[in-house]
Formats: sequence, structure tokens, C-alpha cells
Amino acid sequence: MKDVATPYEALIAHDRETQALAQIAGRLGWDQETVMPRGAAPQRAEEMGALEHVIHSRRTDPRVGEWLSAIEEGTLDEVGRAHLRHIRRSFERKTRIPAALAGELARVTSEAQGQWAKARADDDFQSFKPVLENILRLKREEAEALADGGDLYDALLEDYEPGATGAELQAMFDALRPRLVTLRDACMGAAQQPATLEGRFDERKQMKLARELARTFGYDMSHGRLDRAVHPFSSGSGLDVRITTRTSDVDPFNCFYSTIHEVGHACYEQNIDRAYLMSPLGQGVSMGVHESQSRIYENQLGRSAAFTGWLHGRMTEVFGPLSVTSPEAFFGAVNKLHPGYIRTEADEVQYNLHVMLRFDLERQMLAGNLAVADLEEAWNARFEADFGVTVDKPSNGCLQDVHWAVGLIGYFPTYSLGNVYAGCLHQALRADMPELDEKLAAGDVASVTTWLADKVQRHGGLHEPKQVIERATGAPVSVAPFLDYLEAKFGAIYRL
Repeated sequence: MKDVATPYEALIAHDRETQALAQIAGRLGWDQETVMPRGAAPQRAEEMGALEHVIHSRRTDPRVGEWLSAIEEGTLDEVGRAHLRHIRRSFERKTRIPAALAGELARVTSEAQGQWAKARADDDFQSFKPVLENILRLKREEAEALADGGDLYDALLEDYEPGATGAELQAMFDALRPRLVTLRDACMGAAQQPATLEGRFDERKQMKLARELARTFGYDMSHGRLDRAVHPFSSGSGLDVRITTRTSDVDPFNCFYSTIHEVGHACYEQNIDRAYLMSPLGQGVSMGVHESQSRIYENQLGRSAAFTGWLHGRMTEVFGPLSVTSPEAFFGAVNKLHPGYIRTEADEVQYNLHVMLRFDLERQMLAGNLAVADLEEAWNARFEADFGVTVDKPSNGCLQDVHWAVGLIGYFPTYSLGNVYAGCLHQALRADMPELDEKLAAGDVASVTTWLADKVQRHGGLHEPKQVIERATGAPVSVAPFLDYLEAKFGAIYRL
């Protein structure tokens, strides 16, 4: 046994303990969103702030810098070099953020979750306004510390999609918008309109079927669990990956597709090579790549004609005869375009328009070009311009998402980036697996998702985000496969 660890071994041992503490912080967040007593929120905020202070101190420990300087990268293999890349990136970013600011952000955003939930339930934006103003102030301080005179939004975006810039994302949105709007208008104006699923659906039966769907898509329940929450999410990595969903007795699709979406996130984490457990490579490499998994699970697979045919049969067995009687009509009902307020419930064609709205508004707020006091009015005006619908209440408008309450400025565009990545992956998947629809129609999804596990998920953080997609597909990232997929699918549904 060695008496003295090498600098690399010391660095990895130190980081492993830091990773363990970060997992504990994630578990506290899961608990807060699911089973924590409402009255515990102030204490939980203190707990989260204290834990973040410890984690921040470890990530900025001067010894990390000394170890990084002492390691000869040429002696390391690909995995070792990837470890260094992640740790160095984290160290350089975290050392720019004062520990007091990191702790304050953790405390304030933990407390803000409950404040947001109450304001949303009460449809009271004014009560949440000072909370959001404080969060924006703290995030601006963080961005200024990270940007070193550069773009503030890009500085925050790096936490979610390393290497991406606001300008690149704006170009992506500019390429998406014209074809999305044209397709949306054509579908909405088409003579052929899909049926709507009607009726009431027992919420206990929904949860039972949701658990079946989770397993069908490959989610390992021995290393996870499914619970209810206000806002569906996935939490954790490695051996403990938990997901949540929500139910509505008149909209079972909300439950089922939220579940499938979160299963995509969870399977990414569960399928990462176990050799990377509790290391910088042991979690998804970026939120864009993460969203590519959740979106391809939910949409290209879960909302396909082949799989919805299987789901139609299972729902009929569980709930009895449905108002939509044929598998073909059910496929249309699952994918029907609708003028709704809620991003998480939006159809595939309009979803990215919801994201564009948030992307533009949060950039303006961070830059100081839009005051929080004016957010509600700006949101409502933009929503009516983009969707032709007047927002009726804050819970259907600027209070619908938890992201800003928890400080996730720069997170929203990764949803659309994930859609673009998913389009590229779906094109390659179909080329490699000509029997795809046959398997989906039989409810055999797990054998399909093994392709994603092998091409994307097992690598964790080994490669850079865009590299992951390009290695999996053998082609450069492009918006074209995603747009082509949408136009073909909805053109068939609406007989355009």
C-alpha cells in the first residue's frame, strides 16, 4: 500500500467526498419538493445554505489548485484527462465566487421555492416580486464575478451548457422560429383536426400506469422511485436517481408524458458507466444533452404512432373504453396542437416558442433592460403576440415555472437545444434500427433505449456536450433533422 498519494489520487479522493456532499444536497432538494413539511422551509433554507458553504469551500480549496498544477496530464488516460477538465473548470469558476455569495444564493433560492409555490397558488405576482428581485441581484453578482468583463448571460450559461453562448443560441432560435410558426399556423388552420381525449381518469390508476411506463422505458426502480410533486423533475445520479410526476383527473397525458420525460433524464444518470460513480464523469455532461434524452424518450419514442398504439391498448385495459376509440385517432389526440399557457404541457410544435419567450426575458432581466416590476406585463404582451392568447392569471404566466425562483438563469434554452440534439439522435437511431416501430408497437421500448444508453448515456461526462451528439450520430449538430421530423409527423396528422 502506498504511504503517500500522488497529486492525481489526492485530487480524485478529495473530489469524491465533494461529490458525495453534492448528492446529499440534491436529496435535501428532492425531499423539499415531495414530502418535507411546509413549515420546515426556513430551517431547510439554513441547512441548504450551510451545506453549500461546505461544498463551495471544498471546491475552492487551495489544495485543488496545487494538485492540478502538480499533475502531468501526459501521464493520464482519456478518463483521467476528462476528470481534470471538469475539476479545473469547476475550480476556476468557483474560486471567482465569494463563499458568502454562494451560501446566500443557496439559502435564498431554497427559501424561494416555498415562496414561489405560495405565490403561484395565490396567483399573486406582487408577493413574489421582491423575492425574484433579490435572486436577480444575487445572480447578477455571480455572473459579474464569473464573466471577467464578458457577457453576463454567457457566464451563467456555462453552468448548464459548457461552451455554448447566448449568440449561438439566438442563431438557433432564429433558424427554428420561421418553420415552427409556419407549421403551427398550418396545423391550426387545417380542415383535419384530431380528436380530444375526454373523461375522468382515476389518479391512483394513473400513478400505477405511470410506474409501469417508467419500467417500460428502462427505469430501474431498485435504484429509484416515482413520487408526486408540483413540478415534475429528476434528482440524483448513480445508484439513487429519483423522479416525480403530477396527476390531473381530466388529463392523464400530463402524468404519463411527464413521467416518460423524467425517465429519460433518470435513465441517462442510471446508465452512466459505474466506473465513473461519484466522480466528475458520473453525471450527465450538460443540460442540453440531458434534455435530448428526456425529449427523445417523451416525443420521438413516446408520442410516436407505434408506441401510442400500444399505450391506447393499455389505457383501455386500465381505465375502460376511451372516448377516442381507434389507435390512429389516439395518436392524433396525444399529439394534438392546442393553444395552452403552460410550457410543460405544450405540444411539440409550439414548445420551443415557449422557451424563446423565457430566453429573451431572462436575458433582458439579467442585463438590466427589463425590471422585475415590469416582468408580468412584458410576459403577457409577448405571450399574446406569439400565441394569440391573453394570459388570464400569473400561474398561467410568469409564475408557472420554478426555474427563476431557484436561480436557474440560463437554463431554459437548454430545453430547445435538447430538442435539436434529440432530432439528430432520432435520425441516427432510425437509420441504425429499421425495426424501431415494430418494437415500439409491442411496448418493447427498453431494447430501443439501449441504443441511447450505448451511444450517449454510458459516457457521462467523458466528452464535451456537442461532441457527445456528433460521436453518436456521425454528423454535425443541425436543426434540420428536428424540423424535418416535426413537419413529417404533423403533416401526416393534419393531412397538410
